[in-house]
Amino acid sequence: MWACFLLAACSFSLEFSVWHSLISPIRLRKELVPNLVGQALRRSDDECCGLLAGRDGVITHVFQAENVASDPAKSYEIAPREIFQMMREFRAAGLDFLGIYHSHPSGENQPSARDIELAYYSEETYVILSPRADAAKPVRAFSIRDGRAIELEIQIV
Repeated sequence: MWACFLLAACSFSLEFSVWHSLISPIRLRKELVPNLVGQALRRSDDECCGLLAGRDGVITHVFQAENVASDPAKSYEIAPREIFQMMREFRAAGLDFLGIYHSHPSGENQPSARDIELAYYSEETYVILSPRADAAKPVRAFSIRDGRAIELEIQIV
């Protein structure tokens, strides 16, 4: 029994350390921060959302999307047609898809259980915004994989 427990603990430890070591800070262009925070402020009752793109691992472009969720005050959803159109724009501009962003108008800007459940793009960054004046960090980034979220350092470049 102890052997199984130790094997499981070692397996978890190894999996966590490998996953954690693969996570690196995200790099975000300085001029995008006011754009992102501004979107969250303008849509302070509903979640704003969109996609992030760039080159060489640096987020250089924000593509704002329409939130088509049935309850946009509590969740976000981007229509598949709009995602497809944005991906075409990325390719035409030579950009890489680097992340998804949305805001949490009334709660903490950290992944909710629903955010984690619906995190289908495990290789991409999830940026969560806060329009609240008391937010310690109005822009936060996370890696969400296998039902777990880890906050990423944001390097402003």
